[in-house]
This record gives sequence, structure tokens and C-alpha cells, in this order.
Amino acid sequence: MKIVDIREITVPIATNMSNAFINFAKMNVSFLAIISDVTKDGEPVVGYGFNSNGRYAQGALLRERIIPRVLEADSDSLLNEAGHLDPAKIWAAGMTDEKPGGHGERAVAMGVLDMAAWDLAAKLADRPLYRHLAETVGGGRAPAERVWVYAAGGYYYPDGGIDSLCDEMRHYVDLGYRTVKMKIGGAPLDEDLRRIEAVLGVLPAGCSLAVDANGRFDLPVALKYAQSLDGLDLYWYEEPVDPLDYASTAEVALAYSGRIATGENLMSFQDGRNLLRYGGLRPDRDVLQMDPVLSYGLTEYRQTLDAMETMGWSPARCVPHGGHQFNLAIAAAVGLGGIESYPGIFAPFGGLADDQPVEDGYVCMIDAPGIGLEQKAALAPLMKQLANG
Repeated sequence: MKIVDIREITVPIATNMSNAFINFAKMNVSFLAIISDVTKDGEPVVGYGFNSNGRYAQGALLRERIIPRVLEADSDSLLNEAGHLDPAKIWAAGMTDEKPGGHGERAVAMGVLDMAAWDLAAKLADRPLYRHLAETVGGGRAPAERVWVYAAGGYYYPDGGIDSLCDEMRHYVDLGYRTVKMKIGGAPLDEDLRRIEAVLGVLPAGCSLAVDANGRFDLPVALKYAQSLDGLDLYWYEEPVDPLDYASTAEVALAYSGRIATGENLMSFQDGRNLLRYGGLRPDRDVLQMDPVLSYGLTEYRQTLDAMETMGWSPARCVPHGGHQFNLAIAAAVGLGGIESYPGIFAPFGGLADDQPVEDGYVCMIDAPGIGLEQKAALAPLMKQLANG
């Protein structure tokens, strides 16, 4: 068993919308395929991976450094004791001759490779990834057959106002979501409060609203928002300050009685551990959003989970950023608290499988080999392009 080729293409997911920091009009992702020498039904078994939205495509880094290292590695060095391709050993080959630290775009590129390696491993085992992960890295625990999921949206659009924002949030509720999220920080505080109060006014009983500042605020502004938001019974106040400003995060946690969510822009196990050490977060309520695909992949995310456990945090406090099926499989396998979802945006990568409805805030797992990306019809042409070279 060996890897025959690894291929990457850059795919646009552009939409003219903004959060508090960036516009997504030129956003793209890397879509990568690991092709094995194993065939099923006359076709090679292929693992696919892509990076989560918000970080750009990593084609140059993948093609110039990471992919050649894996292809040049001795084939036997990529196998586990059972003779199967091992995602952790593929990861190690990709990181050959990389110095520690400098956790930036490299973390994203490695996350893409890692996602594809796990998809391939589960397909070679002819198992859905969430079950394969539960058996191999989940300590043999029974995986969850359904996972809590929330709808992320509420971006700033050039021609969108409060009415369209409310319509969007009602649409997510109609799709089965019970928690929705909107952006803040891209408008003055008083305008953001009008937007928040309008959405709260249209959400049915039993539904909740989270808000996301995308790390936009300095400490004084973050505290001003915290004071204004504290009485609104929000599901959480997300990323109020720069993700690496742990001292300011701690100050906001002291001032805000509600739930804080942060971590999606941390790029490594060390970053996540430092957040827990110095960020003042509270393990009884706050939420950790570290995204495996933006932080070296599941192979590294497992270290983050181990560090959390030693510091008194439950994996149920983790709700990864990303909005895709890979993080859904991880959540089901290791007992995370849920995942983000992007219904209708960041196509064709955002959202769940085509026939995977959300029911009362939960999504049931599907019985498809690997991650299940083949269950998204819009991805089929891109998969064919990669598989055929």
C-alpha cells in the first residue's frame, strides 16, 4: 500500500460580504487529493482535504515543500504496524525539516494534508471517518450518532440591512438550527445593538443568538461591548479581542458574566495551551473554537485535547470553527460539544452533506466511507478534476 500522487488545486469561494475585519470577495481554499495504489470498483481510493474558510489557499506552500516531502518518503515509513497508511506518519513526513514555532500559514497547509490523510485512511478501512476515529484515536469509545450544530452567518453585506439579516436568521431556524450567529464590530456599537435586538426579536422561543467580533476590538471597546451585551442573554460573545492577546481576553472574562467563545485563529497546540494558561477562561461555561484544519490537523489537535484534560477542561467545551464534515466527524468521535455550520455560504465546501438535515439543532451522522464529501454533489466536479490529474 502506498501513495501514488498528491495533487492540489486552488478554488474560489468568493462572496461580497464582510465580518469586522475582512471582506471575502477574494477568498479561496486549497483542495487536495491523496491518491493511493489501492483500487475499489476499478478506481483508485482517494482522500480529499481542504482548508476552512477565512484562511486563503496554501497551494505554493503545499506544492513547494510539503507534498514533495511526502512523495519522496520511503513508502514503508508511511505505514503503521498493520501495513496501512498512517495519517500521523504522513503528517510527520510533511513536517520534515520544519523548525518549531512560526505557526502561521504552514499550520493551514498541514491541516489540508492531514484532513485528506484521514479521509483516505477511513476509506481504506471502508468505515465512516467518525467511527474509524472513535476506534483508532477515541480510545474505543462509542461515537455519537448525532451532534449539536449552530448556523454561522449574519455577515455585513453592501446591500443588506436589518430586515435581510432577520430574514437570514429566520431561514436558519426554518432549516432546523436552534442557535444562530451574527457578526458584530463592523458597525458602531449602537448600530450593532439595533441589529442584535432585531434578531432577538424574531427568534422563536427555544432559539438563541451568538455574536462574533472576529478579534476586532481593543480592550476598552471589548469591555464596552461586554457591558452592553451582558444583559441580553446571548449564547456567547465570540473573539472580542485579538486571539493572541490572552491578558485582554482574561480582562473581558472578568467583566462579562456570560459565555465567551474564542480560539478559532490559534494555529497550534502551544497556542491553545497558552490560551488556557493565561486567557482567564472559565471551564464551566466558556467555549474553545480551535479548528483542527487551521492548526496542523487532527494529528496536532489531539495534543490540544490532551492538554485541556490535564487542565480541567472537558472536550464538550470545544465547538470547532470551520463548518464542514471533517470537524463533524471529529466531534462525533471524541465527544466535542458540537460544530459550526455555514448553510448556503462558502460553497461548495461549507455546510453538511446534501441529505443530512438539521433537526432541532442536531445533525445525525451518515453511513458513508471516509469524511463523506462524496455526499456533496457540488464537490463532484472538483473531485473528478483532482482524481484524474
